Amino acid sequence: MKIYVPALLSLLILITAVERASALAAAQPKIRPNVLFIPIDDLKPMLACYGDDSIKTPNIDRLAERGMVFLNNHCQQAVCGPSRASLMTGLYPDTTRIYDLSTKMRDMNPDILTIPQYFRQMGYETTGLGKTYDSRCVDKMLDEPSWSIPYSKHGENMLIAKGYESPQYAFQDPETRRLNKAADDLYRQEKKKKEGRSEKETILSSPGSRPAFECCDVPDDAYYDGARTAGAMKLLEKLAAADKPFFLSVGYQKPHLPFVAPKKYWDLYDPAEIELADYMKQPEGAPSIGYQPGWELRGMYSDVPKDDMLPEEYQRNLIHGYMACVSYIDAQIGRLLNQLDELGIADSTIICLWGDHGWHLGDHNMWCKHSNFEQGTRSPLIMAAPGMKAKGMKTQAPTEFVDIFPTLCDLAGLEIPSHLPGKSLAVLMDGKAEKVREFALSQYPRTPSGKVYMGYALRDERYRYVAWYKVLDEKVYKAKRPGFGMETEPAFIELYDYKKDPLETRNISGSPEQAQRVAVYEKALQQKIAEIAPCKVNDQ
Repeated sequence: MKIYVPALLSLLILITAVERASALAAAQPKIRPNVLFIPIDDLKPMLACYGDDSIKTPNIDRLAERGMVFLNNHCQQAVCGPSRASLMTGLYPDTTRIYDLSTKMRDMNPDILTIPQYFRQMGYETTGLGKTYDSRCVDKMLDEPSWSIPYSKHGENMLIAKGYESPQYAFQDPETRRLNKAADDLYRQEKKKKEGRSEKETILSSPGSRPAFECCDVPDDAYYDGARTAGAMKLLEKLAAADKPFFLSVGYQKPHLPFVAPKKYWDLYDPAEIELADYMKQPEGAPSIGYQPGWELRGMYSDVPKDDMLPEEYQRNLIHGYMACVSYIDAQIGRLLNQLDELGIADSTIICLWGDHGWHLGDHNMWCKHSNFEQGTRSPLIMAAPGMKAKGMKTQAPTEFVDIFPTLCDLAGLEIPSHLPGKSLAVLMDGKAEKVREFALSQYPRTPSGKVYMGYALRDERYRYVAWYKVLDEKVYKAKRPGFGMETEPAFIELYDYKKDPLETRNISGSPEQAQRVAVYEKALQQKIAEIAPCKVNDQ
């Protein structure tokens, strides 16, 4: 068939127009994906998507189907403030110098760069509500440089259910509220005295004022996390209607102690079927320095039995409360996911859900976090992103929370800041690599008998190696200055084989057949410390 010249000209014009449009589109800045950031306090990977179906978490599992589950992910230090400061800056604790709950992140590092701060610089609207940073480690604005819209503490984004007052501390039971308020008033009076009692002493001397758990038949939004979700849903609606991509952090407090959740979530579980930890002893051959006796539980809550090992019924109540809280938070995650779908922005939003560290539920006769053991450092991380190829997949590759900063940059199409030591996990999410690092690094300081030790843990696909170094200059360490130095050789070491001993019942570091493996791990650890720490090994 012949093509007449006019038709041919029209075709050429059309082709030229398409080419010009394509070139123009390529020259235009790409629309960046939104980021929904979901920090969850004290959440351990006791989730179905992690292979543990003890707790009902259908919504977190739904998110896992959209994204990738990082099965072997670890925090950098198993306590809120240091872990969050590390994650939010993409730097290790030895660089941030945040090892406790009282040091301000920007006092140590005035020019430090955070994830939301960088996204803000790149044109994002950044804001949040709930717990993202630990409030004790940042300014009163919850790190003012991070947020283009001031971070919401309460106000319009805390929508308590009608007919209910805000919880007293965390409680809604009328009698508990009364007792807690009385103890709170008493502590205010004690603070005015020259040698007044501490908050801990006041609480422990006031029975019923701060129980470790509460089961009340109230709606979700009667507690803070439900009320926060209601506010977050309204905030999502506003952000979605604006002309900027957004970075929104919605931080949840539960399952942090006290374990308070509406009765319907407690009713999901039969107390008689709740199993206690399989192994409740310190590992054979392990140094006592790695152990912690549940300071947080025993020192902050009024009705905890004094027994060295808690009575079985009380242990079941604690575990029951933890499970109820996780299911309660799971329901809130479902509300957020539904809102993304209803607003039509689910396919243009990166979702990053993480728990700030693990949690001991009676294993090794330990409760809470504060350790270098598996249950202390292993932390949930689930990420979903538009266009990712490995949807619904899981990886056993070792990953760390310092990897989140570069990963979010990579997924959002932003240049990764060159100072970050973490690795982008986007290659795992696209199935282009099997792993990005050989091991995950965690650490925890200890001060037995007034002496200071820094413990480091390496975790690969099978083993955990822990080395405890004595700090040389304790005055420099306690003054929170770099260069405190550590002994060349570790004072104590631990090695656990999770293929043969998943419960950490025996420290095998002293076995002759493990000598070569220990030497390899020790060399790798010292190299890693030299890379990240202002207090390098041998720095005297």
